Amino acid sequence: MDLRIGQSSVALLLVALASVLGACSPAKNDATPPAAVTPPPPAEAPAVAPAPAPVTAVPLADNLRARLVRSDSPVLGPAKAPVTIVEFLDPACGACRAYSAVVKQVMFLYPDEVRVVVRYAAFHPGSDEAIRVLEASRKQGKFAEVLTALFDRQEEWAAHGAPRPELTWDIARENGVDLARARRDASAATIVNVLNRDSDDIVALEIERTPTFFVNGKRLPDFGPQELMDLVASEVQLAKSARPAT
Repeated sequence: MDLRIGQSSVALLLVALASVLGACSPAKNDATPPAAVTPPPPAEAPAVAPAPAPVTAVPLADNLRARLVRSDSPVLGPAKAPVTIVEFLDPACGACRAYSAVVKQVMFLYPDEVRVVVRYAAFHPGSDEAIRVLEASRKQGKFAEVLTALFDRQEEWAAHGAPRPELTWDIARENGVDLARARRDASAATIVNVLNRDSDDIVALEIERTPTFFVNGKRLPDFGPQELMDLVASEVQLAKSARPAT
């Protein structure tokens, strides 16, 4: 995943995104414009820095927290990072595509402290096919590249009212995926199990929109790019303060 967004552009990025980002849901998908999030005044856009105090976010109950990360879930970033972002996403969701820039920026700012665990929410027509492509690509070490490409070319294969999920295979091939092998892998029972399990977890966790974020087992209290940045910064600070002195 390309993480080259400069740190100096963070505030501008967040202000721009906040004015347009909403979320997708099964009931009102991309055909309905997402509700706008009120942005902070551009002139007062804060520089991204660790939050001075912990952000109020209630941890999930243990039985629900156990459903957030599965042993075979895709992971971006260092496996033993102290801060875990779990993102329930739909590769056909326009809001997920937009928030991918925020997620990349978080990983750029905290390359050693943060990992991202991806969970699937196939809310849109054609999403299940795209997820099969992603899982088959992951077996070839191409998950991040193909996810980025699917977001970048979302309008080609996930057009409103006329999705063409078969194009996701071409996108994977253009990003170095062996299609013959990928098609065999995509038909495996393990991928069907992933889709069914993620669907069960979505119901248990009451996921109603994409993207939905959890940070160290805490649901994002308010939906927005700055809110995500603030909660991550708070958890990074807590993790640092918990480290034994050297």
